Amino acid sequence: MDAGQEPQGVAEELQLAIGLLVRHIRMASAGSGVSLSRTSVLKRLDRDGPTTVTELAQAEMIRPQSLNATVSGLLTAGYVERTAHPTDGRRKVIALTERGRRFVRERKEAGHGRLADLIADRLTPAEQRVVAQAVPLLRRLAES
Repeated sequence: MDAGQEPQGVAEELQLAIGLLVRHIRMASAGSGVSLSRTSVLKRLDRDGPTTVTELAQAEMIRPQSLNATVSGLLTAGYVERTAHPTDGRRKVIALTERGRRFVRERKEAGHGRLADLIADRLTPAEQRVVAQAVPLLRRLAES
Protein backbone atom coordinates (compact mmCIF):
# COMPACT_ATOMS: atom_id res chain seq x y z
CA MET A 1 0.00 0.00 0.00
CA ASP A 2 1.39 3.38 -1.04
CA ALA A 3 1.96 5.90 1.77
CA GLY A 4 0.20 8.54 -0.33
CA GLN A 5 -2.87 6.40 -1.00
CA GLU A 6 -6.23 8.09 -0.56
CA PRO A 7 -8.34 7.27 2.55
CA GLN A 8 -10.91 5.44 0.38
CA GLY A 9 -8.28 3.04 -0.93
CA VAL A 10 -6.76 2.56 2.50
CA ALA A 11 -10.23 1.87 3.92
CA GLU A 12 -10.92 -0.73 1.25
CA GLU A 13 -7.63 -2.55 1.84
CA LEU A 14 -8.00 -2.33 5.61
CA GLN A 15 -11.51 -3.77 5.51
CA LEU A 16 -10.32 -6.70 3.42
CA ALA A 17 -7.34 -7.35 5.70
CA ILE A 18 -9.42 -7.15 8.88
CA GLY A 19 -12.00 -9.50 7.42
CA LEU A 20 -9.34 -12.08 6.62
CA LEU A 21 -7.77 -11.75 10.07
CA VAL A 22 -11.15 -12.17 11.73
CA ARG A 23 -11.69 -15.32 9.70
CA HIS A 24 -8.37 -16.73 10.98
CA ILE A 25 -9.30 -15.91 14.57
CA ARG A 26 -12.78 -17.42 14.19
CA MET A 27 -11.31 -20.64 12.81
CA ALA A 28 -8.98 -20.89 15.78
CA SER A 29 -11.84 -20.69 18.24
CA ALA A 30 -14.60 -22.34 16.21
CA GLY A 31 -16.89 -24.91 17.71
CA SER A 32 -17.80 -22.96 20.84
CA GLY A 33 -21.48 -22.83 19.89
CA VAL A 34 -21.65 -19.18 20.95
CA SER A 35 -22.65 -16.65 18.26
CA LEU A 36 -20.43 -13.74 17.31
CA SER A 37 -22.84 -11.20 18.81
CA ARG A 38 -22.90 -13.07 22.11
CA THR A 39 -19.12 -13.44 22.07
CA SER A 40 -18.76 -9.71 21.44
CA VAL A 41 -20.95 -8.92 24.47
CA LEU A 42 -18.99 -11.33 26.66
CA LYS A 43 -15.67 -9.83 25.58
CA ARG A 44 -16.92 -6.30 26.24
CA LEU A 45 -18.12 -7.26 29.72
CA ASP A 46 -14.75 -8.84 30.38
CA ARG A 47 -12.92 -5.74 29.18
CA ASP A 48 -15.19 -3.02 30.64
CA GLY A 49 -16.75 -4.76 33.62
CA PRO A 50 -20.39 -4.98 34.74
CA THR A 51 -22.82 -2.57 33.11
CA THR A 52 -26.45 -2.01 32.20
CA VAL A 53 -28.07 -3.22 28.99
CA THR A 54 -28.45 0.39 27.82
CA GLU A 55 -24.76 1.17 28.33
CA LEU A 56 -23.74 -2.13 26.78
CA ALA A 57 -25.96 -1.49 23.74
CA GLN A 58 -24.37 1.94 23.27
CA ALA A 59 -20.88 0.44 23.47
CA GLU A 60 -21.82 -2.30 20.98
CA MET A 61 -23.60 0.25 18.77
CA ILE A 62 -26.89 -1.64 18.68
CA ARG A 63 -30.38 -0.98 20.04
CA PRO A 64 -31.10 -2.01 23.64
CA GLN A 65 -34.06 -4.09 22.41
CA SER A 66 -31.74 -6.13 20.20
CA LEU A 67 -29.25 -6.57 22.99
CA ASN A 68 -31.93 -7.82 25.38
CA ALA A 69 -32.35 -10.98 23.29
CA THR A 70 -28.59 -11.55 23.30
CA VAL A 71 -28.36 -11.02 27.06
CA SER A 72 -31.31 -13.36 27.66
CA GLY A 73 -29.53 -16.12 25.78
CA LEU A 74 -26.35 -15.52 27.75
CA LEU A 75 -28.32 -15.60 31.01
CA THR A 76 -29.93 -18.90 30.05
CA ALA A 77 -26.54 -20.37 29.13
CA GLY A 78 -25.05 -19.25 32.44
CA TYR A 79 -22.45 -16.88 30.96
CA VAL A 80 -23.82 -13.72 32.61
CA GLU A 81 -25.88 -12.79 35.62
CA ARG A 82 -28.24 -9.91 36.24
CA THR A 83 -28.23 -8.06 39.57
CA ALA A 84 -29.87 -4.95 40.95
CA HIS A 85 -28.24 -1.63 40.10
CA PRO A 86 -26.57 -0.22 43.24
CA THR A 87 -28.25 3.20 43.00
CA ASP A 88 -31.27 2.74 40.72
CA GLY A 89 -33.62 -0.08 41.64
CA ARG A 90 -35.35 0.10 38.25
CA ARG A 91 -32.20 -0.90 36.37
CA LYS A 92 -30.23 -4.14 36.29
CA VAL A 93 -26.50 -4.69 35.98
CA ILE A 94 -25.14 -7.40 33.69
CA ALA A 95 -21.91 -9.12 34.73
CA LEU A 96 -19.91 -12.16 33.68
CA THR A 97 -20.24 -15.34 35.69
CA GLU A 98 -17.26 -17.60 36.27
CA ARG A 99 -18.39 -19.64 33.25
CA GLY A 100 -18.47 -16.46 31.15
CA ARG A 101 -14.99 -15.43 32.29
CA ARG A 102 -13.66 -18.89 31.48
CA PHE A 103 -15.24 -18.79 28.00
CA VAL A 104 -13.71 -15.38 27.24
CA ARG A 105 -10.30 -16.48 28.52
CA GLU A 106 -10.33 -19.65 26.38
CA ARG A 107 -11.57 -17.77 23.32
CA LYS A 108 -8.89 -15.10 23.73
CA GLU A 109 -6.15 -17.69 24.10
CA ALA A 110 -7.24 -19.47 20.93
CA GLY A 111 -7.58 -16.26 18.90
CA HIS A 112 -4.48 -14.58 20.29
CA GLY A 113 -2.46 -17.73 19.73
CA ARG A 114 -3.50 -17.94 16.10
CA LEU A 115 -2.85 -14.26 15.48
CA ALA A 116 0.52 -14.39 17.26
CA ASP A 117 1.49 -17.37 15.11
CA LEU A 118 0.54 -15.49 11.94
CA ILE A 119 2.54 -12.43 13.03
CA ALA A 120 5.60 -14.50 13.93
CA ASP A 121 5.45 -16.72 10.85
CA ARG A 122 4.55 -14.22 8.12
CA LEU A 123 6.15 -10.93 9.15
CA THR A 124 9.75 -9.87 9.53
CA PRO A 125 10.81 -8.30 12.84
CA ALA A 126 10.64 -4.85 11.19
CA GLU A 127 7.13 -5.55 9.90
CA GLN A 128 6.10 -6.78 13.35
CA ARG A 129 7.19 -3.41 14.79
CA VAL A 130 5.11 -1.57 12.18
CA VAL A 131 2.05 -3.63 13.09
CA ALA A 132 2.66 -2.96 16.80
CA GLN A 133 2.85 0.78 16.09
CA ALA A 134 -0.40 0.65 14.08
CA VAL A 135 -2.45 -1.09 16.80
CA PRO A 136 -3.18 2.06 18.86
CA LEU A 137 -4.30 3.86 15.70
CA LEU A 138 -6.60 1.00 14.71
CA ARG A 139 -8.05 0.91 18.23
CA ARG A 140 -8.72 4.66 18.00
CA LEU A 141 -10.58 4.13 14.72
CA ALA A 142 -12.63 1.30 16.21
CA GLU A 143 -13.56 3.11 19.42
CA SER A 144 -14.46 6.50 17.98
